[in-house]
Amino acid sequence: MSATVGQLAPDFSVQAYDRTKNDTAGEFVQANLADYDGQWVCLYFYPLDFTFVCPTEIVEFNDALSQFSSRNCALLTASTDSAFSHKAWCESHPQLREMKHLMLADTTHALSKAFGVLKADQGIAYRGTFLIDPKGIVRWASVNDLPVGRNIDEVLRILDALQTDKLTPCGWKKGEKTLN
Repeated sequence: MSATVGQLAPDFSVQAYDRTKNDTAGEFVQANLADYDGQWVCLYFYPLDFTFVCPTEIVEFNDALSQFSSRNCALLTASTDSAFSHKAWCESHPQLREMKHLMLADTTHALSKAFGVLKADQGIAYRGTFLIDPKGIVRWASVNDLPVGRNIDEVLRILDALQTDKLTPCGWKKGEKTLN
C-alpha cells in the first residue's frame, strides 16, 4: 500500500529526534500520525543525513516553520537514517542546530514504503512531500528524484489552496479570488 491522494494516510509510530524542547541536545521521542489528529500535517521525506541537497531543503522548511504553524500544519521530516544519525547531523551542521521540527527515523523502511517513496535498491527515500488534512486524508503528494530539491513556497501555496476548500485556478495564491 502507498499513500494515495484522497485516501487515509498510512498510520505510523516511529522513533524521532526532537530538538523542539531542548535546543542543545534534543531528545528521542516516539512519533505517531495520530498525535496530529485535528490538524494538517506536512510530511516530507529526504534521502540521507550528511548529504548536500538535503540540508538546503530541511533548513528552508525549518525557516518556514512559523508559516506552517500559522496554518495549523505540523511539519515532520523523515529519512531511513536512525534518530542517532539525525542527532549527530544536527549537532555537526551549523544550520541544522536550529532544527525545530521532528526528524522521523524510518530505519525499517516501513514508513517510506507505506508512502510509496522507498528506493529499495539503495534503502533510501525519494524526496516525497505529503499534505495530510485534519481527518488524516492525503490531500496532496509530490515526489522528486534524488538530485532535485523542492520549492517550499509551492508546498505552502498548495496548502493554502487546499485550506480554502474551494476551486483554485492555476497559479492561485492566498488572498486571490477562488473560482465559483
